[in-house]
Amino acid sequence: MKITVNDFYKKKRAGQKITMLTAYDYPTAQMVDEAGIDAILVGDSVSMVVQGIENTLPVTMEEMIYHTKMVARAVKTSMVIGDMPYLSYQINREEALRNAGRFIKEAGAQAVKLEGGREVAEVVSALTRAEIPVMAHIGLTPQALHRMGGFKVQGRSQEAAARLLEDARILEDAGAFAMVVEAVPAELAKQVTESLAIPTIGIGAGVNCDGQVLVLHDLLGLFERFLPKFAKRYVNLKEIGVDAIRAYRREVEEGAFPGPEHSFS
Repeated sequence: MKITVNDFYKKKRAGQKITMLTAYDYPTAQMVDEAGIDAILVGDSVSMVVQGIENTLPVTMEEMIYHTKMVARAVKTSMVIGDMPYLSYQINREEALRNAGRFIKEAGAQAVKLEGGREVAEVVSALTRAEIPVMAHIGLTPQALHRMGGFKVQGRSQEAAARLLEDARILEDAGAFAMVVEAVPAELAKQVTESLAIPTIGIGAGVNCDGQVLVLHDLLGLFERFLPKFAKRYVNLKEIGVDAIRAYRREVEEGAFPGPEHSFS
């Protein structure tokens, strides 16, 4: 059975951790789903780890719909969450509703994620009224990297921490069913988690969040430009893949491939 919003609530109440990973295509989504991960975020991080761009800002709605469709086709159990790209929800509520609806209606997602604090509360409320589940995202919000001056830890000052905590409560009141908390001090993330009835999903926010999310390409060692402090590389698939490709090249050059078992009579 598909994981639903209600399963997120049940896990928080029971003290069970929620697991989330990104995926951007059919084969990787199939792997994540088969591994029993609760939710797949089709992240705008596709811009960096798949398209090779230096940040998440250029990815378009059409590209996000394309990748979300592939993920949704592969998934049997995990909840699929479409990440709303830059300028798909900031212009006005009507456009936000139209774009969020496309993730549900066209792409097969069960929810959407959007970045920001109190300034997006009205959008969260409008989408929730339209029966579109919304995952909020506070702390380091990569679409705001120019305002923030880069990928920096947020909420370190007393004033910034108080504002972030208030933003979290405002977004919960607006109807968000869960909240990504990215790159904030662990103690602040704990306070946010304890103050909310909805679950928090941490990334660089310590162990006390209700769940965790990582970018799949960081976990698998497929993205080498940089590895964030909060990411853990569980395997180096790039190294394994390059070794396999080199073996193929050698066998072709030496005439060892294809062999009789790969040929037709």
